[in-house]
Amino acid sequence: MTDLEYRLIRSNRKTIQMQVSRDLEVIVRAPNRMSKARIDAFVAQHETWAKNALLRMTAWLEAHPEPTEGEKQALIQKAKAILPGKLEYYSRLMGVSYGTMRITGARTRYGSCNSQGNLCFSWRLMQYPDEVIDALVVHELAHRKQMKHQKGFYDEVLKVLPDYYDRIRLLKV
Repeated sequence: MTDLEYRLIRSNRKTIQMQVSRDLEVIVRAPNRMSKARIDAFVAQHETWAKNALLRMTAWLEAHPEPTEGEKQALIQKAKAILPGKLEYYSRLMGVSYGTMRITGARTRYGSCNSQGNLCFSWRLMQYPDEVIDALVVHELAHRKQMKHQKGFYDEVLKVLPDYYDRIRLLKV
């Protein structure tokens, strides 16, 4: 048995999974038909992992406080100032076009590209060094050649930024 509190989300899935959210909530996703006893046993078995993940998330949140409204507006202005130039440069270099570009407040998805070629970038990306911003721009533009994250996609990215993986690793720090 465990004293770990968690939120259970049942769905039409085959596996059980545990995660810790940015709200410091332990979430367990389980198949609809899995017994509560089996779910509780899974949670008990992974209790140490969950407690360590909660500690890591707490430390991360303390090291990365939410920007003030003024800081947020400055980051939005920075995004509006630098992203169009980066998109123009890299799209020309890669031989791709794109539709519109929007700035969002997404917390975990720093960039996205839809099938129409419209791009979104989070203003939060502007908190990172230029080499990370460039990597995200190239990543999203590579979706104009290949939508799925497969070998061919990463080949396109690496043609432009051979050090792409080193750059992206900075997002994890």
